[in-house]
Amino acid sequence: MLYSLHEFSYYSAAPFRLGAQLARSFWSSPFNPAADTAIGRTAYAAAEVFEGLTRRYGKPAWNLDVVTAEGHTLRTTEQTIWTSPWCRLIRFQRNLGDLQRAGKPADGPAVLIVAPLSGHYATLLRGTVEGFLQDHDVYVTDWVNARQVPMLEGRFDFYDYIDHIRDMLAAIGPGVHVVGVCQPGPPVLAACALMAEDKDPHRPLSMTYMGSPIDARLSPTVTNRLAEARPFAWFRSNMIHTVPLPYPGAGRRVYPGFVQLYSFMSMNEDRHRDAQFDYFQNLVQGDGDGVQKHEEFYDEYLSVLDLTEEFYLQTIDIVFQQHLLAKNALEHRGHKVDLSKITDIGLMTVEGEKDDISGVGQTQAAHGLCPNIPDDRRELYVHPEVGHYGVFNGRRFRDDIYPRVRDFIARNEAARGVSRRAAA
Repeated sequence: MLYSLHEFSYYSAAPFRLGAQLARSFWSSPFNPAADTAIGRTAYAAAEVFEGLTRRYGKPAWNLDVVTAEGHTLRTTEQTIWTSPWCRLIRFQRNLGDLQRAGKPADGPAVLIVAPLSGHYATLLRGTVEGFLQDHDVYVTDWVNARQVPMLEGRFDFYDYIDHIRDMLAAIGPGVHVVGVCQPGPPVLAACALMAEDKDPHRPLSMTYMGSPIDARLSPTVTNRLAEARPFAWFRSNMIHTVPLPYPGAGRRVYPGFVQLYSFMSMNEDRHRDAQFDYFQNLVQGDGDGVQKHEEFYDEYLSVLDLTEEFYLQTIDIVFQQHLLAKNALEHRGHKVDLSKITDIGLMTVEGEKDDISGVGQTQAAHGLCPNIPDDRRELYVHPEVGHYGVFNGRRFRDDIYPRVRDFIARNEAARGVSRRAAA
C-alpha cells in the first residue's frame, strides 16, 4: 500500500511539476523583460526548487569517460564483464596510450570495489572509483534495482550476495585486491574466509574495508540502536512493501529505496533543509558554482533503488541483531564461516572519527576477528576529520585516505611475489 501511495503522490504532483517547469522557462527567457529582476529571479528559483524536489531521479550515469591522474588525462571505456539478474560487474578499462604518456604501468593492481547495496546506486562511489583509476585496473559491482527484476528470476538474499562476490572475483582472475565500502563489509569478509579455507586460487591478495559494520555492537550509532531496539517482526511488518505495476518486478516484496532515503534524510533533517534554502539563495543570486555543487550532490543522493525483502531482513538479522559474523557463528550453506582460516590475505580498515552510521571500532573489529593474518600485512587507519561519506569521497579521501590504501595495496601486491597477469 505504501509503495502505491508513493507512486500516486508522484503522478498526482505531475501537473504542478509541469507548471513549475513552464514557470522556470518563462522567468529565465531572454525575451521576458522581467526575467533579470529580483521578482523574476525569485520566481525562477522557487520553480527550480519545487521541480527538483518532486522529480523522479533515475539511475545516474558514471560519467567517468575521462579522469585525471597527476595532471594527466586518462580515457576509460566502461565494460560489462560478468552479469546476473542482480548485478553487473563493470570494468573501467584505461587507454594504454594515456597510461604511457602519464608514466603509469599498464598492468597496475586489479581492484574490485564492492559498492554498498543499501538504497543508493553504485554511482554513489563515483569519486572513489575516480581515485582508484589513477593507479589501478578497476572493477565495480553495479547492483540492480530489485523493482526492475521480474519475479521469475527468483530470490536474492545475504548468502547469494556472498556467492556473487566469489563469482565476480573468479571472473576477474587471480591476484585481485577487494575494497568493501560500508554495507558489503560482513558478506565480503565471509566470502574471503570461505575462499581462504578452500584455497581458492581466486581469493584476493588483500581486502580493505571502509566504514563497514563488521561488528555493529561497537560504538553504536542511531542506525544501530534502531536495528536493536525493534523486534525483527517489526521490520518485516513495517519496512517491507510490494512493488506495483508497471515495474518489471511487480509483485516482488522489497525494502523500498524511498523509505531508506527518508531514513537517511531524517537523521540530518536540519542539514538538508538548510541545503535547500542555500540552493534557493544561490539561484536567486546567480551563484553558478553553488548551484552546480548542490545539483551534483542531490541528483545522486535522491536516486535510490529497492532491496529484496530477503536480503534486507537477513542483513538486519545477521549483521545488526544477532551479530553472527562478529560472534564467529555465521554459517553459509551449512558450512561455518571461519575467519581464522584467512592467513595470506592482507587486511586494511579505514574509519572516520565522525562517522554517524558505522561508529569507530565497528570496522577495525575485523583485525581481532582475523587473528592469523601477519602483522606486516595489516593496516588500521582512523581519519580524525571525516564522517561516513568522507571515508570514501571528497577532498580528504583524495588527499589522505586514498594514498594510504594505494600504498597498502602496493605492499600486498608484492607480498606473494606474483601479479594477477603472471598468475593468470
